[in-house]
Amino acid sequence: MQVPDPIGFDISLVQRIPVVRTILDVVCETTGMGFAVVARVTEDRWVACDVRDTINFGIEPGDELVIETTICRDIRQSGRPVAIDEVATDEVYCQHPTPKLYGFQSYISVPLLLPDGSFFGTLCAVDTKPARVKTPAAVGMFKLFAELIGFHLAEHYRIAAPNSGRE
Repeated sequence: MQVPDPIGFDISLVQRIPVVRTILDVVCETTGMGFAVVARVTEDRWVACDVRDTINFGIEPGDELVIETTICRDIRQSGRPVAIDEVATDEVYCQHPTPKLYGFQSYISVPLLLPDGSFFGTLCAVDTKPARVKTPAAVGMFKLFAELIGFHLAEHYRIAAPNSGRE
């Protein structure tokens, strides 16, 4: 018997939520950033579920990053958003290895939770140039969009539960 791939199922679910594409578009247009992603983040995996990429960041849905090389791992552990206007001048992240590894200057990411409080992943955006995202308005917008995606995911899980292979 073939065991269903839960991460593949999660990717498929995210891609079936029409508002995700709109959210990724709005996030990029509003912040001026060129890459946005809904990522599935587990203890040992970071997987892109859906992306908008106008800067050729090079990550497609289904692509994985080594979890230890991501800031999203820290967000999963802390449950707190991270916003960086400009890595070069940020007191916390100017020497962090992740921006250097991936070549970005601006970054914003918030936890994406399901309504029961369980952690699904992150909604994040990056760009190779600085962007003003370390503001209550930008973080608030990301949190609101993450909450909306979380509600849609929970509903899709509920509908698909008998056939999902999820516990």
